[in-house]
Amino acid sequence: MANPQEAALHYPLGDHLPEPGRSTEVAPGVRWVRMKLPFALDHINLWLLRDRHQGREGWTLVDCGIADDGTRAAWEQVFASDELQGLPVLRVVVTHMHPDHIGLAHWLTGRWSTPGHECRLWISGTDFNAARIASQSTSGQGGDAAARFFALHGLADPEALEKVRGRSNYYANMVPQVPQRYRRLMDGMALHIGGHDWHCIAGYGHAPEHISLHAPTLRSAGAPAGLLISGDMVLPRISTNVSVYDIEPEADPLPLYLRSIRQMAALPADTLVLPSHGKPFTGLHQRVEQLVQHHDERFADVLQACAEGPRHAADLLGVLFKRKLDLHQTTFAMGESIAHLHALESMGKLVPVDGTDGVRRFALAS
Repeated sequence: MANPQEAALHYPLGDHLPEPGRSTEVAPGVRWVRMKLPFALDHINLWLLRDRHQGREGWTLVDCGIADDGTRAAWEQVFASDELQGLPVLRVVVTHMHPDHIGLAHWLTGRWSTPGHECRLWISGTDFNAARIASQSTSGQGGDAAARFFALHGLADPEALEKVRGRSNYYANMVPQVPQRYRRLMDGMALHIGGHDWHCIAGYGHAPEHISLHAPTLRSAGAPAGLLISGDMVLPRISTNVSVYDIEPEADPLPLYLRSIRQMAALPADTLVLPSHGKPFTGLHQRVEQLVQHHDERFADVLQACAEGPRHAADLLGVLFKRKLDLHQTTFAMGESIAHLHALESMGKLVPVDGTDGVRRFALAS
């Protein structure tokens, strides 16, 4: 059953979901593919854009899925059917460096490159380099450094910490390789795809330099005011993960994220939003306001908890998240908890207090 926030949005395709290995047209020349993920968030949306690039007819793919046998097989099923109308993939656009988005970029660009045409990865420079580093080492959610960082912020369960230490290859398992060459996407650029300009919108907080794509002139019955491939910046059902991890321990990403989505609210209200998770929807302005309100409420919850005494990030998991969390969710939840504390610190409402037990807590600013 839809919650009240979902009811404020409109889903032009209703409850329809693409069948495995197939695609659904959401606008002329724009097709939706849905693939499985091995997490509680069990799917990712990928997009096929009919294209003409460097004199060649074909398709641009937006996002890739993780590098595993199931996702490769699902892509091969798409390629073996008539989804691409017998035309090749000309380039691969990746919104950001997280594994479900870039994982198969190396395989896809290699599969579709020929002696006469290199199928290029297009991505922001920041996320390209972050992905290259992460694919060669531990990053944020696993290994000794991550365990020490979470322990600093109050995670004390020995079993959970040992599991975090054991995930030193977490990223590399899903992104074993990144293409050696890429084309850089930057805020304000326009990619000419399928007779329309798709404008790059950089967003921050969720990833180093996330790129969403907006096609203001692309029209259909479900998209009276153009399309926005929002990636993970605006999702219809869940809030975007905004976290602090050991690789950037003093980061303050939440204000960056909130500023980014407020800027997206300048797009037309009836823009059809194509999110990476969930269903295509209209109601962008309402959804941005919902997300801003969500974080305002979480800030209030954190301040109320800290008013009762100094709290560390692990103390706040039950305040910020009402459901039982598995290890994968706990690492994201810890990162989000720290992000809320750092944001309130930057606002001057909290101050960090390092205890004699080696744990960092936050208290109300005097």
